[in-house]
Parts: sequence; structure tokens; C-alpha cells
Amino acid sequence: MSEETNVQVYVYDLSHGLARVYSPMILGVSIDAIYHTSVVIRNKEYYLDQGIKVNSPPGNTKYGTPIEVLDIGKTYIDDEIINDFLNDLKNHEDMKYHAMSYDLFTNNCNHFTDVFIDFLCGKNLEERILNLPEVVLNTPNGQLLQQMIGGGVNF
Repeated sequence: MSEETNVQVYVYDLSHGLARVYSPMILGVSIDAIYHTSVVIRNKEYYLDQGIKVNSPPGNTKYGTPIEVLDIGKTYIDDEIINDFLNDLKNHEDMKYHAMSYDLFTNNCNHFTDVFIDFLCGKNLEERILNLPEVVLNTPNGQLLQQMIGGGVNF
């Protein structure tokens, strides 16, 4: 184990504000954003994008500037154990975190973030983020939207 370090979640809006404007017309309900999340620990940003990626320094990805930074907690887990955990996720779990397994509604970056912060801190991602696909699918046009774009869309 290593020194105690902070664990944060960076929250991005893939719609850049358009979800808030157009969701009432398209979905019949208002949603604040189309969330993409990543986990930040020790000046590294871990996220799901065509597989598990690592970026340093944090906040320097194609997703732009985070709209929120959530302080999740602290961990003592060192980088070697983190890398082992991520390799296990890549190679096991039914290859759940490979590009071909991505599903916008059932297996996305937010699901990865939830599993990772549970491992690091024993905490879960906020429901407003994690349950957004379910909210969308339960709208009048949600099922149609899923059929139109399919689940395998990766941003």
C-alpha cells in the first residue's frame, strides 16, 4: 500500500449544454447533460474510450473541460495494484471493457467509473449520472432513440 491519496471523478457533458435545451422536446423530460466520467488519482485520469485509457495530466482529453469535479474519497491502493486491477478488467469480466463491448445504455464510461471508484474507495457513482440511460429509456422516445442509434455508439 502507498500513501493516502485523493480520488476524484471528473464529469463532462458530451452534449456541451444541448441536452438541457433539447431533451424536453426530444425525450419529453429534461436532462441536464449527457455524462461522461473519468477517475482521477495521482495526477492520472482513467476513463473508458475504445477500451480503458489513462491520460496525464488530468483534464486534457478530447472531452474538454469537466463541468464538475466530484471528491469521492481517499485510497491507499498503490499504482501497481491499480494497474493489476485494470488489467483484470480488460482481460476478464467477459471482456466488458473492450471497445467492442461498449454499449451507450448498459455498459458505458459511467459504469466503468462506478466499478473503479468502488474498488478504490468502496463508494459508488451518483445515481443521477449512473441511472441516466435508464431515465432516457423510460421516456416516450427512449426506446426509439435506442433503436435508432444502437447501443454501440462510443463518443
